[in-house]
Amino acid sequence: MPERRHPNVVNVDEVEVNEVKKGTHQVRNRTLGALAGSAQLGATLTELPPGAISYPYHYHCANEEAIYVLAGTGTSRIGDARVAVRPGDWIAMPVGPDHAHQMINDGSEPLIYLCVSTKHKCEVVGYPDSKKVAMWAGQSPTSAWVRQIVRQGETLDYWDGEPSAQ
Repeated sequence: MPERRHPNVVNVDEVEVNEVKKGTHQVRNRTLGALAGSAQLGATLTELPPGAISYPYHYHCANEEAIYVLAGTGTSRIGDARVAVRPGDWIAMPVGPDHAHQMINDGSEPLIYLCVSTKHKCEVVGYPDSKKVAMWAGQSPTSAWVRQIVRQGETLDYWDGEPSAQ
């Protein structure tokens, strides 16, 4: 990797690729924001090969996301809609179930986009297709104090298991 010019400047060629492959979910990410020192905004350069789907269809309860399409064509699944996307499109994904989202590359070239998001330290994410709910709190989803994924609908009484509440 080339030497960095400044701690707040990062070039895409200075960032390692993180690949996620799980069935047709095939994503190549380069996390730019954190490496450049961003504390409250995340920025990830993402590439989906032809025929691939990004992450599972989901919505956020705390962090807002947006996508700017750089190259290729595909479909953005937003709520109940499926919207054709192309270079130059900005896709806003505010919080909440009405804005559940997923990117699909149904084109013949790689779909490349920049995903920008807020970086709140506590998050709840809903997955409408699989009826799951994920929650985490901490420095990041991979370095969390609390991280849990449950099937939607499962719940406990507030006092359940509390020894002094019996």
